[in-house]
Amino acid sequence: MKKSMRARVEELRELIRLHDRKYYVDHAPEIADGEYDALMSELAGLEREHPELVMPDSPTRRVGGAPTEGFRTVEHAVPMLSLDNTYSPEELLAFDARVKKRLPDEPVEYVVEPKLDGISISLRYVDGRLDVAVTRGDGARGDDVTANVLTIESVPLDLSGKASPANVEVRGEVFMPRSGFERLNRRRLKNEQAAFVNPRNAAAGSLKLRDPAEVAKRHLKVFFYQVVGVSSGSIPTQMKAIARMRDWGLPVLPDVTPASAIDDAVETCLSWGDRRGGLDYDIDGMVVKVNSLDQQERLGSTTKNPRWGIAYKFPAEAVRTVVLDIVVQVGRTGRLTPVAVLEPVFVSGSTVSRATLHNQDEIERLDVRVGDTVAIEKGGEVIPKVTEVVKSKRRGRPRRFRMPLTCPACGEPVIRSAGEVDTRCENVSCPEQVRGRIHHFASRGAMDIRGLGYALVRQLVDGGLVRDYGDLYGIEADDLAVLPRMGEKSAENLLAELEESKKRPLAGLLHGLGIRHAGARVAQILAESFPDMRELIAASEGDLAAIAGIGPVIAASIRSFLASPRNAEVLRKLDGAGVNMRGGQVRRRKTALAGLTVVLTGTLARRTRTEAAAAVVEAGGRVSSSVSPKTDLVVVGGNSGSKHRKALELGVKTIDETELEELLGTKERH
Repeated sequence: MKKSMRARVEELRELIRLHDRKYYVDHAPEIADGEYDALMSELAGLEREHPELVMPDSPTRRVGGAPTEGFRTVEHAVPMLSLDNTYSPEELLAFDARVKKRLPDEPVEYVVEPKLDGISISLRYVDGRLDVAVTRGDGARGDDVTANVLTIESVPLDLSGKASPANVEVRGEVFMPRSGFERLNRRRLKNEQAAFVNPRNAAAGSLKLRDPAEVAKRHLKVFFYQVVGVSSGSIPTQMKAIARMRDWGLPVLPDVTPASAIDDAVETCLSWGDRRGGLDYDIDGMVVKVNSLDQQERLGSTTKNPRWGIAYKFPAEAVRTVVLDIVVQVGRTGRLTPVAVLEPVFVSGSTVSRATLHNQDEIERLDVRVGDTVAIEKGGEVIPKVTEVVKSKRRGRPRRFRMPLTCPACGEPVIRSAGEVDTRCENVSCPEQVRGRIHHFASRGAMDIRGLGYALVRQLVDGGLVRDYGDLYGIEADDLAVLPRMGEKSAENLLAELEESKKRPLAGLLHGLGIRHAGARVAQILAESFPDMRELIAASEGDLAAIAGIGPVIAASIRSFLASPRNAEVLRKLDGAGVNMRGGQVRRRKTALAGLTVVLTGTLARRTRTEAAAAVVEAGGRVSSSVSPKTDLVVVGGNSGSKHRKALELGVKTIDETELEELLGTKERH
């Protein structure tokens, strides 16, 4: 197999994990739904063609992103799967064909529901009273946000009606009405705070606030659309489920429409394209579901998506405006990104004045120039994007844009390596990179230093108070006193936050370091694999690549970062300041697997490969993604491929799943 194929698979996984984090955890998506789906589709196709490259933790096997730190994690009794997306009537007809293939000679009716652009939530009622409210999280477990959901006035504490069940789980979508969103942004701007991008972004941020009293001020709402785990005998259809939830006192999704056939469902979806503008809440498409819950149960699900439902996404709204300028921004990794400065235009719920142009290749593909009239869309109805240049509007011969030869932030030469689309500044002292790295270090998913926003970071860097994030812990009250708008109380709060951040888990620190390709998920894996930072620093590139979920590309990036003398000095500063450098290793049992390197291949019957890998680690073993002479055991499941063959060639011991269960010290499960 060509190395480039393996590298592309690894690159796709890293990209998808990055965008999962941006969408589900940071609530700051960078690409449109269609672009994300294309990445996922390409990865799934490559994994089908090359099953030996499939990993247990591949994004194709997951649903959504990880729960946010700071909230108790709750496991879903029934996984919260995500609907597959379609973008055309033809794809809806293909969905209908798949349904009927699995339900031959059966009449199938559908239900069409508006697809709310909010935050998925699951509520469990015990003895008729609200017990817990949990976000989607990664589909298997989510965040306990009960205290915040209780502030939503429409959520009943107790179910009502004679027919209300004692114990039930219902699912819906938390959202912020457009009117409330506008009031919130006006208030934030008045208080010199950054405005939220859109209502979904605002709802996500509100639901994860740690102060329920503040959440109550946001006036969130919720609509419910699913009853979980009921028998089709008690509630036969989706339409009946909506009616039952309404009877129990739950706010249900309005405008649910029955469809006797797929043609009716398609017509309903298309009719909503122009109607959505009159709503006080955002919808980004329609959902088509099989109406019969018995048929839903028999259709079942894949590991990611239910087979009985699908989302039809509306085409992105496009408007025209003029490019006033093209400027270049420098990110924390040194990447130079060209940005179109636009004549302000209202699109998909907000005014847009800037749109990323990504890189030089994209600018040349579009042939966009200053003065051009362009079409603008919001990718995923969030990220402004130039989709087309209206050449008929071009006047004269405007000059083509070229990326600068020097960094606009520091003046150092920039480079574009062969085979890459990005232009980079490699000056580690570049002030814009320094600001970006420190801001990322302080972010919620990393060291969570509240109060250290970008404006304050800029003041600290430009004032010479900090040169890197290691310097943050040397700041004193007298240093802060000279900064504009920094009162005594604000300074005290910031110093207290800095002190508190020293206790953050090692995973937060590793994520905050900003190692290229090593996001929050990789940081968590490293923190669980090494007892402290010293062992991680001493690990070789091979040691890192052998860890499940790391791989050669990420391993090389981690090793390069840790080998840098400048980075080593920053780590010494952090250690000297008392920042936590110890990890939360997985508790390991002493079994026959202790100290052994294990590779899993093929399909397992008793556990998923992700579950089996976790069990091996918990039993003291180490899971690798590739077979080598250093491999101790290869666990062979059904339909195994090249890893099995390579084990036989190298003489590595192979075992089946039953033998693995015996080594794990567990009995077979029937």
